[in-house]
Amino acid sequence: MLTRWGKELDPDAVLQEYPRPQLRRDSYLNLNGFWDYAMTASDQRPDGYDGQILVPFSPESELSGVNRTLTPEGRLWYRWAIELPDGFLKDRLLLHFGAVDQIATVWVNGTEVGGHVGGFTPFSIDITAAWNRGGANEVIVRVVDTTDTSWHSRGKQRTKRGGIWYTPQSGIWQTVWMESVPNEFIRGLTIRPDFDGSAVEITIDGGVGELRCSAEVDGRTVEGWTGRPIRLDMTGFEPWTPETPKLYDLTVRMGEDRVESYFGMRKVAIEKGADGVPRFMLNNRAIFQSGLLDQGYWSDGMLTAPSDDALIADIAMAKAMGFNMLRKHIKVEPLRWYYHCDRLGMLVWQDMVNGGGTYSTALISVPVFLRLPIRDRFYRLFARGDRAGRAQYRVELDEMIAHLRNVPSIVVWVPFNEGWGQFDAVETTTHLRAADPTRLVDSASGWYDQGCGDFSSRHVYFKPVRFEADGRGRAAALSEFGGYNLRIPGHAYNEKDFGYKRLSSREELGAWLRRLYREEISPAVERGLVAAIYTQLSDVEDELNGLVTYDREVVKVDAAAMRELNLGMRKL
Repeated sequence: MLTRWGKELDPDAVLQEYPRPQLRRDSYLNLNGFWDYAMTASDQRPDGYDGQILVPFSPESELSGVNRTLTPEGRLWYRWAIELPDGFLKDRLLLHFGAVDQIATVWVNGTEVGGHVGGFTPFSIDITAAWNRGGANEVIVRVVDTTDTSWHSRGKQRTKRGGIWYTPQSGIWQTVWMESVPNEFIRGLTIRPDFDGSAVEITIDGGVGELRCSAEVDGRTVEGWTGRPIRLDMTGFEPWTPETPKLYDLTVRMGEDRVESYFGMRKVAIEKGADGVPRFMLNNRAIFQSGLLDQGYWSDGMLTAPSDDALIADIAMAKAMGFNMLRKHIKVEPLRWYYHCDRLGMLVWQDMVNGGGTYSTALISVPVFLRLPIRDRFYRLFARGDRAGRAQYRVELDEMIAHLRNVPSIVVWVPFNEGWGQFDAVETTTHLRAADPTRLVDSASGWYDQGCGDFSSRHVYFKPVRFEADGRGRAAALSEFGGYNLRIPGHAYNEKDFGYKRLSSREELGAWLRRLYREEISPAVERGLVAAIYTQLSDVEDELNGLVTYDREVVKVDAAAMRELNLGMRKL
């Protein structure tokens, strides 16, 4: 089922936009396009290939041109022969992968140059030593994807899909690209706005040792050393908000290297109002967040959006409906999605991707109807009995934080959802706060609250929304609710029909949404609810509870009416 962007896709120009908006160089070679591929049962490099795959679409997706499923026992191979443009190569050559699901090993000209474990975070490899400067070059990638047969992070993928669990997918699913840099180059930036101090601190990672560097904002340049914060005065700055998403351009230099970036001046906190109720504060002002659960799935590209314009369209649609927040659910998006949230003005709650063993159906389902006060130190009960799996979760959590640390629109981290592979939420929350003191933490979204974090976070389906004070000084968040399903003939994935209330027409859906928001959500907001996240932005496979169909062709609700409901709540 193709989206309109999928129908217009040019295989010779797939997702060509620069993939790293907050660390931009003038050196960029996009490697998206047709690669040779093979699926085998062996770790040995294949003698031949099965055909071509359109990277960065997973082989299970329609847009890949393959439509084959990699089994947990199988191996997926990619091959591409590369020629660099004249003048491209400087001192060093870096190969970047936006994301490869799940375990990747990379060879260049027969030499193993690196790899990565984890299907949702990026990795880069310095391939200079293996590169043939005077002739042909070949890149080989081998992928193993255990899906839900191991403890690795997989999100909602399941070998036996259905209901809330989706078709498994594998391999390269974000942009692959190269850049060439000087011997001494900028590895990364840490940008920390000091809202109350009217300043911003930029720390430049230059690799080994301390090197001279500089940072420039609005024509003002401050020099310093790598590894040490450079503080720039921002007196009179314009705050970043959803209504006025002001972004400041930043230029950083170190030796022969130069990168362009951006940042927004914003601050988040939980503080008690005059009525003693904890409120969500953005830039020292209380705001209500009306959000959508956004799983980032596409009918033709699955985890991979068919174009940059498609990413923009989802955010713009939500904003046109009056929503000011998206909860990015069980997925880490390409950096361009966050860039569009930054520039368009959309707050983001960012989930960590779930993993662990096989989940207990009772453990993850009963709390829909009955609260179960279970401690998450019972590792085996929560499918976290494997020590290596718990350790790898922490590695990937740190990778996600480092990857997204400079994104202004992200205001909340969500490490666990509904007990799916949850463990040690108290310790995880402490770790998150130490690693990133600029954001809030929804420690256990939905079920199995461990009494930590910044929110009393509940999911409510099949029953009325009841606001309850926390008693621990945390803010009250309705982190999932609603989920009304409506089938639009000709725009559904299959004949299945999953949701939390089955409706028969757009008019009926609109009426139920008006009742839900006016009679249940608005009164809760008046009593102190700080966030409400409706399930969900789009249909996904069996789930027909989106406000737009899976192919993004039919919007099921009146956008103006939805906007009126949202703006009314935000004025309370």
